Amino acid sequence: MKAYLHCMSHSPLFGHVDPEQSVLEEVNTVISDARQRIAAFAPDLIILFAPDHYNGFFYDVMPSFCIGTVAHAIGDFGTLAGPLLVPQALAESCATAVLERGIDSAVSYRMQLDHGATQPLEFLIGGLQKIPVIPVFINSVATPLPSFQRARLLGEAIGQWASLLDKRVLFLGSGGLSHQPPVPELAKVDGLMADRLKGSGRHLPADEREARTQRVINAAKIFSQDQSSLHPLNPGWDQYFLSVLEKGDLQILDSVINQELSDRAGKSTHEIKTWVAAFAALSSFGSYQTTDKYYRPIPEWIAGFGSLSAYPLSKC
Repeated sequence: MKAYLHCMSHSPLFGHVDPEQSVLEEVNTVISDARQRIAAFAPDLIILFAPDHYNGFFYDVMPSFCIGTVAHAIGDFGTLAGPLLVPQALAESCATAVLERGIDSAVSYRMQLDHGATQPLEFLIGGLQKIPVIPVFINSVATPLPSFQRARLLGEAIGQWASLLDKRVLFLGSGGLSHQPPVPELAKVDGLMADRLKGSGRHLPADEREARTQRVINAAKIFSQDQSSLHPLNPGWDQYFLSVLEKGDLQILDSVINQELSDRAGKSTHEIKTWVAAFAALSSFGSYQTTDKYYRPIPEWIAGFGSLSAYPLSKC
């Protein structure tokens, strides 16, 4: 088996506002089991599809997609910080192949990543430099947003490139499912906050970083008691989305427009496009089988929390 996939929700609220102990233990078991399956697969290369939350990408230049050739993590919300083990030549090759297949992706030689990228590496791999990783950013919060179709085509292009490698490739998708935490929107802010969204937030002062962290923590505490305080989670949509992935019928999502998704499941639900890209990449290895599905709405993390693995049926 040359490819394996795992997609999982992330949340900056891990360890800050946790659900009751039984739920926390349940999630930790899901993560531990996934980590063991990945270790058994023993990947040579990770391709990580992840969003950003105005920590690395801003409106000074906001691409729909970006492939990192060099990357480091900022360590927000107490997550791991430092450089990732990015194989630069391979990442450059990937970016070239994607462009040759008609998908416009930016490249970065100084990619800055946040918890959305580092949590899966920490929880599932055990660190930022354990296994070579190519980070692929998919814009999931800053309008205008890419469509489901473009995310799918990006994943297919990367998968086609990866299928030609003599490597065992792990596709990771990080984000979602339904959720809408208090993320600022450029159209609704001005002054300093607008300036931060336009790029000055790339090097946020420590006191502002702490205030931002506490704002999200406080919102989660309120939401866990009153789910009308933010856009409600949508378990029905989440389960439908997971069923689409299980059936392998990714193109059915092409007709879902961005505003419809925001209205139904929350504005940050666009992070599920990382899952779509990851599954589209895996589909380049042929038909696949999903396993170990997990889902639970967790208000304390302002998230419909999901986890899903898959492997190609072909032994190539």
